[in-house]
Amino acid sequence: MAKCLKCSKYRAWRLADGRVKCANCGVVSKPRKIWDLSRLPEATKARLLECFVFGVPVYRLRFRVQVSAPAAERFYRLSRAACAYAENLREPLFGHLELDETTFGGHRPGLRGWGAAGKVIVFGILKRNGIVCVSPISARNHREIIEKVVSQTTPGSLYYTDEWQAYTSLRMRGSHIVIRKEKGRPKGREHINGIEGFWSYAKHWLYPYRGVPQRYFHLYLGEVAFRFNHRNEDLVPLVMALMKSIDATKIELKPVQFG
Repeated sequence: MAKCLKCSKYRAWRLADGRVKCANCGVVSKPRKIWDLSRLPEATKARLLECFVFGVPVYRLRFRVQVSAPAAERFYRLSRAACAYAENLREPLFGHLELDETTFGGHRPGLRGWGAAGKVIVFGILKRNGIVCVSPISARNHREIIEKVVSQTTPGSLYYTDEWQAYTSLRMRGSHIVIRKEKGRPKGREHINGIEGFWSYAKHWLYPYRGVPQRYFHLYLGEVAFRFNHRNEDLVPLVMALMKSIDATKIELKPVQFG
C-alpha cells in the first residue's frame, strides 16, 4: 500500500503499470521521484543541490540563487529526506563497534546533562574505520539502547562502551569491553574515540544553521550520518541519483516530536 500524492491517505494502491490509484479520492497518478516533488527549474534545483552539499544554509542563498526561502528550504528538506532514507536501508553492523549516546540542542536554563529540557538524545554505533549508524531515542534507558543494538548490529560483534550499566547485557550478544575513564580520559589503550569524534563532527556541521528545528531533527541527523559515511565521495552526483531514484511515496516529511 502506498500514499496518495494528492490527499496523503495511505489507501493508494500501485497498479500493474506502475501508476498509483487512491481508494479515498480515486485519483490515478504517475509515480514520482523525490526530485520531481519540487517544481523549481532543473537548473535551479541543480544549483541548490550544490549549495546543500557544500553546507550553505538557506539564509545565505538570497544573493546567489533566485528562489524564495521557503522553496529553497523545502528542497533542502527533500535532499535530507533522501539521505536519511538511504541511511535507514543499511545492513546491521558487524565487527569492532563503538557505542555511545549524547544530546543535541542549544544551551537551556535549568538542569544540565541528561536532565536538560528541550534537547534530543541520540544513540550512535560506529564501526571502527568504517561507517556510523545514529538515531534519536526518546529516553536514555536500557530498553531503548538494547532495542537499537538488536536492530542495528549483528550478534558476535565486539562492543566498546563506557561504564554505563545499561550496556551490561551486551555480553549476551558478543564480546564487551568497558572503557573506564579518569578525568575524562580513557585508562589504558582501549577507547571510544571514534564515536566521540563523530559527535564533534555532527555538532560542528549543524552549528552554521543557527539552530535546527527539533521536529525535523531526524532528517538533519540522517544527513550528517550520510555525509560522514560517504566522506570520501563526491556527494553532488550521489545525492542527485538518490533523489531521482527514490519513490516519493516512500519518504515521510511529517514533523516528529521527541520526548
